[in-house]
Amino acid sequence: MSASTSIRINENLYKQAKQDAAIEHRTISGQIEFWAEIGRAAIDNPDLPISFIAESLASMSEAREEATPFIPRSRK
Repeated sequence: MSASTSIRINENLYKQAKQDAAIEHRTISGQIEFWAEIGRAAIDNPDLPISFIAESLASMSEAREEATPFIPRSRK
């Protein structure tokens, strides 16, 4: 179990996090943490597209048994 800390955030950010959290099946705090992870990874890897970072982080948090196996396309 991880520790938690209360912080103040902009109300509009909270509302957007609430909306996106519902779509992504996360808690509001989980959504904000996800955004923070994307931001940190983007700063650490400025040459990578944000969409690639977000999709990579999302797939890493996916349960292994729920993951779609990678099947390479055959080359002709």
